[in-house]
Amino acid sequence: MKLHKWLITIALLGAAAQAQQTVEAVRVTSRNVDRTLVLPGEISSYLAVDLRARVNGFVDKVNVDRGSIVKESQTLVTLVAPELAAQVAEAENKVRAAESQVSEAQAKLLADQSTYERLKTAAATPGAVAANELISAQQATEADRAHVQSVEESLRGARSAVQAVKDLEAYLTVSAPFDGVITERLVHPGALVGPAAGPILLRLEQNSRLRLVVAVPEADVGGTIKGARVPFTVPAYPGETVSGVVARVAHSLDPKTRTMPVELDVPNPNLRLAPGMYAQVQWPVRSGRAALLVPATSVVTTNERQFVIRVRDGIAEWVDVKRGASVGEMVEVLGQLRPGDLIVRRGTDELREGARVQARENPTGS
Repeated sequence: MKLHKWLITIALLGAAAQAQQTVEAVRVTSRNVDRTLVLPGEISSYLAVDLRARVNGFVDKVNVDRGSIVKESQTLVTLVAPELAAQVAEAENKVRAAESQVSEAQAKLLADQSTYERLKTAAATPGAVAANELISAQQATEADRAHVQSVEESLRGARSAVQAVKDLEAYLTVSAPFDGVITERLVHPGALVGPAAGPILLRLEQNSRLRLVVAVPEADVGGTIKGARVPFTVPAYPGETVSGVVARVAHSLDPKTRTMPVELDVPNPNLRLAPGMYAQVQWPVRSGRAALLVPATSVVTTNERQFVIRVRDGIAEWVDVKRGASVGEMVEVLGQLRPGDLIVRRGTDELREGARVQARENPTGS
């Protein structure tokens, strides 16, 4: 009997202790979360082109070498093609022959036209000119006019042929299509080159302005903002931060990596950065929705579940959550919580679900 009373006393003392348990609590807050990811990026030229010959010929001069800084329209390589000179001479001879034919045809037209006009005037006097003679003169004039038109068309064609060959001669000079740097020289004087699968002469890249390509994870592409300035670093310059501006978004995910390529424009007037450099990009992620935030210490993780302990009417409730992004000492959670819910600041699975607690609220969460 005494033992029974003793057990009852212990149970009552334990219940009283449980009823008097006090915990520090904070409120669930809601706000938009901006965070930063460290993403890899690769720098490439803003413009790049492999320069080839557009006509068959031999390299005469190469005016630049690897590392040369060139301006748009600057002559880089000159070629020689003796057969083109022969083609120009032949085409010009055809032009002169056509011009001679035009002169002769026009002279004959003028003569026959004059004869026709005289016969026509004379025909005004009855019986002075036979009718068939006037008709023959008229037909001869019309035939001469058609012949003049024909030889004039031939002359235009010959002149076009000369211009076409001279246009090909212009291709003997290889010029820079834009300002840039010669990064490869693959040809020397005397080399035979041409457009049909010919060798690359030079590689020209525009490096005063660069592209930084960043593979942004699928979950974070929604926060990408065109025009945003994004900082990054490169191993070549430790401790130095450079920035670029978001300029182009692919709007298509890579199915293998589930990332979307985003390009930044990076000014590089002093050419300190170079294509091929690896960058660590401080990528800003801006959420379009309000996130529920709790102290990181509030989230309890066990082998079976992950939860926070909500205090409602003095009773502890375990609420399952999923962790999101960390924001300082706070963490984003997804679960059946609402802004303003009171939760235990330092959660532990030793505080059992259904236990009676007295919450001491800490408004600052510190």
